[in-house]
Amino acid sequence: MDNPSKIREGSVIYSLGEFDGKQVEYDFSKVLTYLDAKGKMLFGRNFRLFPEDHKVLLKLCNYMVRDRTGCQKMGIDPDKGILLSGPVGCGKTTLMKLIRHIVPHYRPYEVIPARNIVFGFNHVGHRIIEDYGNGRYFCFDDIGVEQMGRHFGKDCNVLGEILLSRHELFLESGLQTHATTNLNAAELEERYGNRVRSRMRELFNLVAFDQSARDKRGIITENKK
Repeated sequence: MDNPSKIREGSVIYSLGEFDGKQVEYDFSKVLTYLDAKGKMLFGRNFRLFPEDHKVLLKLCNYMVRDRTGCQKMGIDPDKGILLSGPVGCGKTTLMKLIRHIVPHYRPYEVIPARNIVFGFNHVGHRIIEDYGNGRYFCFDDIGVEQMGRHFGKDCNVLGEILLSRHELFLESGLQTHATTNLNAAELEERYGNRVRSRMRELFNLVAFDQSARDKRGIITENKK
């Protein structure tokens, strides 16, 4: 479909706003309608969007559609990636898997659990760091709580090394990286060290759920596919 303001899902066409032939003026209420429907397709009929999360969703939506005016008002740099933080179970992974669908005309990122990357390192070694330090688009899920990597008796802070590589790519080509975490800034620095933490400030926009955000895991049941 040539009109980026409309998305077809099966026989249904969802409008996200108005397209004047050059740019889309997005309507957040219409975007929410689409995200609710797409969420049910991806995660099951129990999926729902919560009103208390709309502030976070608005930031993510403005970022994804590259609304530079909206991003500026919210203190977001659209040229950086997103670090979505919040308590366990608040919906970070689900939103990062969902929000990319509102811009099907942009190249999508893959959501990769940090622990899986470490498992891969333990099996094949530093090739994993090279694989994720390349020109592809990634969202590293649940960073900061993964185990230390160990290959042939040598320990490695795998995600720390990958983030350093991604930072170099960002400086060289503007390649964006996204991530989710349960940890705060001090905890991330303790996990990865000051050098990586300083690079993360340059690499990411911090978008945070309120620390009192509810655990939604008992409310939303994700389909197992």
